[in-house]
Amino acid sequence: MISLYSKTCEFINWEEGAEPLILPVTENPSLPKVVAKKYALVCDRIPDKPTDSLASYGAILSRGSVKSGSLYRVIQLPAELSYVKSSDVVRLNPVGGEVRMLFRSDSDHNSILVTERCNSFCLMCSQPPREIDDSYLIEDACEVIKNVPRGTASLGITGGEPTLLGDGFLRIVRSAARYLPETHLHVLTNGRSFSERAISAALKDVGHPNLVLGIPLYSDLPERHDFVVQAAGAFEETIRGIVNLRRDGQKVELRVVIHKQTYARLPELARFIVRNLAFVEHVAFMGLELTGFTKANFGALWIDPYEYRSELDEACRILQSARVKTMVYNHQLCVLSPFVRELSVNSISDWKNDYLEKCTPCERKNDCGGFFSTGFSLEKTSDHISPFVSSNRIIPSEEIA
Repeated sequence: MISLYSKTCEFINWEEGAEPLILPVTENPSLPKVVAKKYALVCDRIPDKPTDSLASYGAILSRGSVKSGSLYRVIQLPAELSYVKSSDVVRLNPVGGEVRMLFRSDSDHNSILVTERCNSFCLMCSQPPREIDDSYLIEDACEVIKNVPRGTASLGITGGEPTLLGDGFLRIVRSAARYLPETHLHVLTNGRSFSERAISAALKDVGHPNLVLGIPLYSDLPERHDFVVQAAGAFEETIRGIVNLRRDGQKVELRVVIHKQTYARLPELARFIVRNLAFVEHVAFMGLELTGFTKANFGALWIDPYEYRSELDEACRILQSARVKTMVYNHQLCVLSPFVRELSVNSISDWKNDYLEKCTPCERKNDCGGFFSTGFSLEKTSDHISPFVSSNRIIPSEEIA
């Protein structure tokens, strides 16, 4: 598991009460002064001889020890953040000694948290909502986007529920359209706000050229979906939102988290999608992350993924036969049917992706979704994890054709 922040960093020579800074990172110690002040310089050690050029940087991040009497604004990085490199973006907060990674240039799984507030209360939410004033995250998000390298393949926007920011949400998308027009922007939203046509139309007016909205749909039955998200009327709002987005030319990804409350009607949900929402970009069936609210609701949610393999297989076949693009996220290949394995994507963010010791000899490990390393995801896994080893793997009878 990769650490994305530390609250044990030593800030040296920082003014008392200094405001947090969001800065892109460079390893170039020779930037012109006017440019250097906009960057954080990362280095293995601070030179003994003071130079004006080093003093010009917004901050210096040192992987090595810092001698007392340093003349620069220095942050001593802990070992878990020693990987910081050029083109990363960091948030530096002297209060509390916090350094937080906001963008990692060598990762394909970068997302920006824009709010912790939400109008749903999903049983399995991995980021439990908090009713707080975190509007400062709007400015932070725009600053991060401004400093993300051009040419970045993809970037996520997540919450909470981003659309609760109102104009702030549109501002974030507008910033991405301006600074990163070629970057695939993936917004995770429950879609409910878009049931108001004016909000969908406002997003259309932003004109982001490469935007996809990932929206959850947990059942073909309104009452079942509403129960999962713990919000009466959410199903109707979500469906209206999806339809409005379609009318306004937006791309939508449907996301279905599979657990004890959703697995049984996966085929019926697939038929509902084919009949009513076949225009979506794709459907993603997702494994459960055992963290957040899932801990409290474990008994009502957990089912061994192997036990719903037939329902998942049928649902995928229904969608595929209707030419609805289908993907399977967050699953181990060995618990899936042969048909569904071909739809599986290694999708867990690299910073929280891991494997069991028994997976070491598996010949398909690089293709496998693996496990979440958050919460107790590595402690409670399927009873049917079996590495693919050609010489001695026991092949289940249903795979023998």
